[in-house]
Amino acid sequence: MAAVAVAGALLLTGCGEQLRGGFLPEPITSEGAEYLTFWNGTWIAAWAIGIFMWVLIFWCVIAYRRRSEDEIPTQFRYHVPFEILYTAVPILLVLTLFGQTVKVENTLLHIQEDPDVVVNVAGKKWSWDFNYVNEDVYETGVQAYTLNEGREGVPETLPTLVLPVDSRVEFVLTSRDVIHSFWVPQFLIKLDMIPGRVNIFQVTTTQEGTFDGKCAELCGSYHSEMLFNVSVVSQEEYDAHIESLRDAGQTGQLGPELDQYELQSDQDEPLRGRSGN
Repeated sequence: MAAVAVAGALLLTGCGEQLRGGFLPEPITSEGAEYLTFWNGTWIAAWAIGIFMWVLIFWCVIAYRRRSEDEIPTQFRYHVPFEILYTAVPILLVLTLFGQTVKVENTLLHIQEDPDVVVNVAGKKWSWDFNYVNEDVYETGVQAYTLNEGREGVPETLPTLVLPVDSRVEFVLTSRDVIHSFWVPQFLIKLDMIPGRVNIFQVTTTQEGTFDGKCAELCGSYHSEMLFNVSVVSQEEYDAHIESLRDAGQTGQLGPELDQYELQSDQDEPLRGRSGN
């Protein structure tokens, strides 16, 4: 009863909103919402199992305690039905968790044909290049060490990735030098950027706003400053942004010629096919 009262109090306060969200960022993609449902189900099941086991433990401690100095509690060497039960149930739980994990991973990594927007994100020490593949324009960031003198980490100096809302967006991830990781916390998904490899994932945007992005893989001295902005806007604002890049002369693609390596042959063709090179 005390646990129920505490949980109810939390739900009626600001902590309740965080609790319902599993203490994760609010997702801004349909895939993130599905992951959040899986995450909440997992920790709720874990708490339920944990509480059930604690009740059993305390019940055994109280019910079978030694009641006097002259008494020895009843000893049980084995109990076959219980042994089968506590072997079979954990196996069932693990199989269920594994199956649900595979299902969610398949959703997060599902690639649809003809997405609305294709962005080649190239990580570099210590900033980002964004190639809008279908529109044939680009946005480029300045390496963090050149911003470090008096302008450390200020948002207006960071590159901005602009995406249209209610659109299927494909990210083609590459690295120009070392291992980086493309992470927008509100996507509830991140993926590494491996030198010589091409990694791809897609999301469907559901909410407008400005959000933070960052590198999630330790990549050198200025890793902490390898930041970017994500702006999810209406289709009209997105089209206007693309035109502003054209007007600024940022046409074409910042391609693999800027990399410190060559893409492996088995991964090179997908990138070239999507970038039009």
